[in-house]
Amino acid sequence: MKFLLRLLTWWNSQTLGTQLYTARKGVKVGEDEQGNIYYQTRDGVRRWVIYNGDVEATRVPTEWHGWLHHTFKEPPTKAPLAHKPWELPHMATQTGLASAYVPAGSMRQAAPVERRDYEAWQPK
Repeated sequence: MKFLLRLLTWWNSQTLGTQLYTARKGVKVGEDEQGNIYYQTRDGVRRWVIYNGDVEATRVPTEWHGWLHHTFKEPPTKAPLAHKPWELPHMATQTGLASAYVPAGSMRQAAPVERRDYEAWQPK
């Protein structure tokens, strides 16, 4: 069953075609802290990632995203991206989860705040 899933679906890890292409033409460039593995062709034209777990684009850290999209010539393993002290560590998207950001006054908050500084428009 797992073989069939890998053959026909891309969201259950790499497909069989990707695995064969990686074995034939891929050169491992590096790995991030989540276990995602990054590859490129020998000439450096094509770059791709094999996810460790869920295939979710937001799981790619900033420095690897820049390298995948040819923003940076060198991978983060050779030229690490300088981080500012105020930067938070990479975190996958929280959209749709209970931990997602909810602004003040949102109906998703446990106790919505009643706004007194707003007067609803009424047609005459």
